[in-house]
Amino acid sequence: MERELKWVRDIVRRGSRKAADQLVREYYDDIYAFVFRQIGNREDALDVTQECFLAALRSLPFYNPQKAGLRTWLYHIASHKVIDQRRKRRIQYLPIEEQELVDERDFTQDIQNHEQLRQVEELVCAMDPQIQEVFRLRVYAEYSFPEIAAVLAQPESKIKAQYYRLSARLRKEMSEKS
Repeated sequence: MERELKWVRDIVRRGSRKAADQLVREYYDDIYAFVFRQIGNREDALDVTQECFLAALRSLPFYNPQKAGLRTWLYHIASHKVIDQRRKRRIQYLPIEEQELVDERDFTQDIQNHEQLRQVEELVCAMDPQIQEVFRLRVYAEYSFPEIAAVLAQPESKIKAQYYRLSARLRKEMSEKS
C-alpha cells in the first residue's frame, strides 16, 4: 500500500514515467484478465485495458486512498470502460472457418455456455450502469459485497439487494428463453 501511494505521489507531483510504468506493470495482468473475461476478444480486451490505464493515469490527481485501495479503484475504472465498450460495439460473429478449435473434444457444451453468457451480457448491458458495475465486480472481479460497497460508496445491504434482484431477474429471463 505504501509503495502504491509513493507511485501515485511521484506520478502526480513529478510526472514520473518510472512510477507510472511500475504501477501499470503491477496491475496490468489483473485488469486485463478482468476485462478479457467480460469481452472475450483479445484485441478488444487489450484496447480496453489500455484505455483503463490511460484514464487512471489522467485521473490520479483525484484518487483518494481513503475511499478505496488503488487496485479497487482500477477495477472500478475498468468496469466503466467495459460498460462503455459494450455500448459502442455489438458482438461480432466470425464465420466458423475463421475460428480456431483448441482441441478436438466435444465443444457443444462450450457453445451452449457461450450463448448463455452472451444472453446474460445482453440482459446486463440493458441495465442501469451502477447495477452493471455491481454485477461485473461480483462476477468477473470476484469482489465480496463489502469490497463492492466500499468501491461504490454504498451501503452493503443496498449492494446485496441490487445483486440478488439482478440475479433473480436474470434467472427468470433465462428460463423464459429456454
